Amino acid sequence: MSAPLILHPNDTVSVLTVRAMAGDVPLGLGTALAGPVPAGHKIARVDLRAGAPVVKFGQFIGHATQDIPVGAHVHSHNCTFATPEKGYNIGSALVAARTALPSCIPCDFQGFKRSDGRVGTRNYIALVATVNCSASVIRRAAAEIETSGMLASYSNVDGVVALAHGTGCGMAGSGLGYDILERVLWGHATHPNVGATLFVGLGCEVMQVARMRSHFGDAGTDRFHTLTIQETGGTLATIASIKAHVADIAPRVNLATRSSQPMSALRVALQCGGSDGFSGITANPALGVASDLIVAQGGTAILSETPEIYGAEQILLSRASSAQVAEKLIGQIKWWESYVAQNGGSMDNNPSPGNKQGGITTILEKSLGAVAKAGTTPLMAVYGYAETVRDEGFVFMDTPGYDPVSVTGQIAGGAQIVVFTTGRGSAFGSKPAPTIKLATSDRLFAQMPDDMDLGTGDIISGAISIADKGQQIFDLIRATASGQVSKSEALGLGNNEFVPWQIGAVM
Repeated sequence: MSAPLILHPNDTVSVLTVRAMAGDVPLGLGTALAGPVPAGHKIARVDLRAGAPVVKFGQFIGHATQDIPVGAHVHSHNCTFATPEKGYNIGSALVAARTALPSCIPCDFQGFKRSDGRVGTRNYIALVATVNCSASVIRRAAAEIETSGMLASYSNVDGVVALAHGTGCGMAGSGLGYDILERVLWGHATHPNVGATLFVGLGCEVMQVARMRSHFGDAGTDRFHTLTIQETGGTLATIASIKAHVADIAPRVNLATRSSQPMSALRVALQCGGSDGFSGITANPALGVASDLIVAQGGTAILSETPEIYGAEQILLSRASSAQVAEKLIGQIKWWESYVAQNGGSMDNNPSPGNKQGGITTILEKSLGAVAKAGTTPLMAVYGYAETVRDEGFVFMDTPGYDPVSVTGQIAGGAQIVVFTTGRGSAFGSKPAPTIKLATSDRLFAQMPDDMDLGTGDIISGAISIADKGQQIFDLIRATASGQVSKSEALGLGNNEFVPWQIGAVM
């Protein structure tokens, strides 16, 4: 059988590229396997004594819980999580990171230039519920608008999106939970992929429509509109009023047209979900190359999912552009350690069962693969959840690892495109920013052809380099930004993935 992958000279494990059966002898190992081992899983390169560190990507991923002979399967049954040492070398790789930017010829995409200078990749009309009580109303109104065909004659309008959620009341009227929801709602309402927004409330909730109206400023009469169910006359009257508003708004939104815009205008959200043992070998490093290309163009790449960089944060901290940036990221890591402990959990509660079936054993291993999406350039800024991203270059946003919540924060921050790597398979989509999905293996790309935009499994076979695959991803981002429909858009996904992070007391 083929030789397992050795990812770093110091690794004590290697990764099988194909499923092995008992008695198989992987090339270069010289030892027959005692039992079957799935593709993407690890086998020992050396004899490991109980308590010995298990090393992958050249980094510690856990301890052996028993003696593990050469060629044995290394996974949850004999390898366990341990809290990593926190010996950070802040900025130690900054000089190298500053010289890592690839040379490039500036290029453009076809986008919607907005009055504030930002550029949209889509042109939606957004219905934003301020509270769960108005969620059903905006969903029904959006469905009736779409099925009626009333937007069919407006070729520059991508449709209507209902941004409904499960909170907005039963919460404090100030504090972190309120601030997060307000940032999410306002970030989506003002998103460059949105041409106009209608806020819909019940009328008596904590997250008042009037509070959102206070942000409107001079743009209020054209771009932002409001109504409440109680003032409008109930459910049916509100649905009718929403439809009338959209009919009035649509001709103005349709006046926006695509034009050539620099790639520097793009903010790209980096995501992974349903990761497997190949994620850190194929799709994530290739997306890292694409991230570097985005940064080289003057654009912004946004990494997130703080629990999924845990144990690998030192890689980002070594590229921190300042001590202040590093301290903010360290503070977020400490907050998550405390948050998990207060709720009786462990940072190793992530990876998920599916991640483990795919070959990932501990959060440390998962994180080392996940940070590969970040490429090699300096870490320029660290943001709180759903904060507006203003810096160019590679940045980080504090979010949970749960994909819908994480992407909701990134889009609220201004991301106009989401690139999502997956090894187990995902049916994820997002609005108003489209999601591009990358499969980590040829098997997954063939198994879910309607969901996967691009396969990266050919990196394993050697048919293409990581650098060339990264260029393919960059080209796909550019095409999607110009209006090419992603697989998730074609399926109509994204209507239920708007999930603001609900934090704080529910009262």
